[in-house]
Amino acid sequence: MSAHHPHPSPAPDRSRLGLLTTTHAVNDLYQGLVPALLPLMVLERGYNYTAVSGLMLAATGLSSVVQPLFGLYADKAPRGWMVPLGFLVAALGLVLAGMSGGSYLGTWLAAALCGLGIAAYHPPATVAARAAGGGSQGAMSIFAVGGTIGASFAPFLANTVVGGGALNRSWLLGLPALLMALLWMAATAGARKRGKTGGHARKIAEHATNDWRAFALLCAVIVGWSIPYVTVLSMLSLYVIRELGGASYMGAGALTTFTAAGAVGTLLGGWLADRWGRMTAIRLGCMLALPAMGGLALAPDAVWAWCFTGALGAAMFLPFSSQVTLAQDYLPRNPATASGITLGLAMSVGGMVWPLFGLLSDARGLRYTLTCMLVVLALSAALALRMRNRKK
Repeated sequence: MSAHHPHPSPAPDRSRLGLLTTTHAVNDLYQGLVPALLPLMVLERGYNYTAVSGLMLAATGLSSVVQPLFGLYADKAPRGWMVPLGFLVAALGLVLAGMSGGSYLGTWLAAALCGLGIAAYHPPATVAARAAGGGSQGAMSIFAVGGTIGASFAPFLANTVVGGGALNRSWLLGLPALLMALLWMAATAGARKRGKTGGHARKIAEHATNDWRAFALLCAVIVGWSIPYVTVLSMLSLYVIRELGGASYMGAGALTTFTAAGAVGTLLGGWLADRWGRMTAIRLGCMLALPAMGGLALAPDAVWAWCFTGALGAAMFLPFSSQVTLAQDYLPRNPATASGITLGLAMSVGGMVWPLFGLLSDARGLRYTLTCMLVVLALSAALALRMRNRKK
């Protein structure tokens, strides 16, 4: 199969893409620090599971719902300042949650503030990363993996800095955001002197039309992806240990493999999309995810489950960067809103409905639930086959 390039793209601005990828790592570090701090709060403050789930809802649920609103705001005019403000507010919320002492209300409000910062960051940063990458899917995949790396570093940082009853040292967790803000100001001041702006892209968008029907189909595909993703993320360790008799290190290892394979799949998907087109990357990911999920659900032992977990993580993330840019091309007049809905609202549906599958697992077992996830993934794949590409 020969590579094809439908139309020439503007040259990527690698230094700006690198800067944005680093901000994504810092922003998603705070997204990862929220769940990383919760066990420490249980030990130090005596919170029960209901209290902990309430904090998680404040940080993630609220963030997902308001993210499209930040997208609408970012679409009205260039608002580059939302990028550093987002991760600074996220850092402030997290620091206040750690320093709030015994006040649950104070901790809850601080967690909500952290979530709002994370939500404000993503829509403008994703649009800026698309522009900096010159329309390359590979560039978008690098930006996406920056966030994965930041989030994966969070548990280590939390345990090192505030573990062992030291939540009063949470102010130290704000330092990455402060350093990143200084770096951002220095870099953007240099860019302003060189006169780099995104005016050309904005002029193109003014003459384009939004395809809301195609965008709704894409959102349905992402929802059908999100539910199995959150379910596997939440149940994988227990499945490997309890149902397949694996050692505890195998449960943790499978979870790490799932996340790491997702990062590899994101990068591979960006490369595939640049070489053979976005729809190829999306459909191939959907088709490969089905046998991988089936293998995980039917795995005879922990070792086989571990193998299928790696294949599933890579396959599920092959379409990731293509779906982000496709959403922006379906809504060229509102690219930040498109990013906010797809990365925020649609992806969070899995977290919202997951408790229902938790009840199903209690009643029928984890293997039964994973088999149901295969059906959900198959529906998502069927919808993905109906999607069509749209050029910018």
